[in-house]
Amino acid sequence: MQEWLSDHKLVSYLIILAFTIYIFNSVFRPQARLPILKEILVYLLMAFGSFILMILQVDKLPIIQCMAVAVIMMLMLRGRQLYDKWKKGKGPRDGTGKPESGR
Repeated sequence: MQEWLSDHKLVSYLIILAFTIYIFNSVFRPQARLPILKEILVYLLMAFGSFILMILQVDKLPIIQCMAVAVIMMLMLRGRQLYDKWKKGKGPRDGTGKPESGR
C-alpha cells in the first residue's frame, strides 16, 4: 500500500488533506466561527502543510496510515459519545417522565 500511495501523489495529497481538515474540524476548531479571511488563511495553511506531509509520505513515511489511525480513534470516540447519549435518553423512568435519580 505504501508503494502505491507513493506512486499516486495526487491521491495521497487529497487523502492527507481530507484527514487534516477532518482532524482540525473535530479537535481544534474554535466554537465561534472565524472571520472569512482568517478561515481562508487557516485552510490555505492546511493545504500547504498537507503538501509537506505528502512529500514525507512519498519519502516512505507512513503519514496516511498514522492519520487513518487517529481518525478511526476519533470516530470510535464519537460513536461512544452518541451511544452514551442514546443510552442515557432510554434510561429507567420513575413515572414522572424524568429519569430516576440515584436514590
